[in-house]
Amino acid sequence: MPVTNTALLVDDDASIRGLIRAEFTEHSIAVVEAEDCRSARTRLKGEPTSIVFLDLQLPDGSGLDLIPEFRAAWPDTPVVLITGYGSVESAVEAMHRGAFTYLEKPFREGELTAVLRTALDTGRLHRQRSDRRERNVENFGFAGIHHESAAMAEAVERSRAAAASPASTILLLGESGTGKGRLSRAIHAESDRAAEPFLTVTCSAIPEALLEAKLFGHERGAFTDAKTSRKGVFESAEGGTVFLDEVGDMPLALQAKLLGVLEDRVFTRVGSNDEFAANVRIIAATHRDLKDLAARGEFREDLLYRLNVVPIVIPPLRQRREDIQPLAEGFIRRFNAEFARQIADIDDEGKRKLMEHSWPGNVRELKNVIERAMLFVTGNRLDAGLLSLDSGYHPGQDEPSPGAPAAVASAEPVSFVLPEQGVRLDELEADLIRQAMERSDGVKAHAAALLGLTRDQIRTRLKKLDK
Repeated sequence: MPVTNTALLVDDDASIRGLIRAEFTEHSIAVVEAEDCRSARTRLKGEPTSIVFLDLQLPDGSGLDLIPEFRAAWPDTPVVLITGYGSVESAVEAMHRGAFTYLEKPFREGELTAVLRTALDTGRLHRQRSDRRERNVENFGFAGIHHESAAMAEAVERSRAAAASPASTILLLGESGTGKGRLSRAIHAESDRAAEPFLTVTCSAIPEALLEAKLFGHERGAFTDAKTSRKGVFESAEGGTVFLDEVGDMPLALQAKLLGVLEDRVFTRVGSNDEFAANVRIIAATHRDLKDLAARGEFREDLLYRLNVVPIVIPPLRQRREDIQPLAEGFIRRFNAEFARQIADIDDEGKRKLMEHSWPGNVRELKNVIERAMLFVTGNRLDAGLLSLDSGYHPGQDEPSPGAPAAVASAEPVSFVLPEQGVRLDELEADLIRQAMERSDGVKAHAAALLGLTRDQIRTRLKKLDK
């Protein structure tokens, strides 16, 4: 059987070392031995082992003094204290200093094997958590948010401080496409919750009844299609982070339930009276003015105050033009890897074109422009001709005025072939509306434009889907 684990055994008693070594060998564990504190500290400078068995009484000191040193150097390695001078005091002190558990000599039958297995399993889980945390930092940490502007630097530093804080609620504010989702991932990745789940819910893209079940879960029989019980996002993200995107579009009835979660840290599944603890950090985001919504009675004022404990404003790209070039370069590196390209740069005319654009779609629009150019480039530089910008989009008009017809003149004509078996028109319409909401990231005005509807018309149809 191949060796998969290693152990460090620190004990000055050769007979005890032989007994433990034999047990370890039987379990295919390679053993490194040390007889005193000095040799154990030398071993600490090397690679961590899977487990440490450490004697309390050593010739040149106490094993208790070594426990914090092992925990600092090898935080994912369980330390088991072994002693022939067992007492409640030494056991309590060992645990206080970070020991996984302790064993008293002579060992009872089966005791050594049981402790060994439990400690190895615990160490394996700790290492997996550490690996997830490191991968999260590498893939989603703040270092990957490219910026040079003072405004974005302030938002990142505020987010970094929030990530390290015990704050259970964070509110991200900014226009659509500014990077609220990306910043939420960075906050999670560099928090003490990084090894746990990060789950996203877009509040504007899901009908009210389905949104409630998605957030809180449901019991079997709670509604027509509830054939089995299901966990909701708050339950599935236990210990981690829930990102509520476009929270400003959450229906009022669900706003009341969300407020209860924020204040009492408990929730109930749909169709149940049992309470579950909500051990999650909630990061909410919106492109809308929540104060204005509250004044119009469309958003609960008490929920606004509860969400607004740690507000972080992400400025639009047009107000931080220093970030356009580093962002574009970051996207080039990303798509070089994804598309197996070797694009070095953007030519001077292309850079000027990017700097002069108003970027109504913010960072998301810039990403799409670079991605599109990378798909069609033939050389090793992106020129201005490849950087196709939507000249038909009017900057500053995030939503058409109420009742105004949406602009769809630029859309390609669509010819729909009716299947021989026919279709359910209401189901087709519902599916198209859902697709439009997803493609527009939940912004109703943009979804309406994709379907040739007004904002009021799409709101009416969305309300019908909620029923």
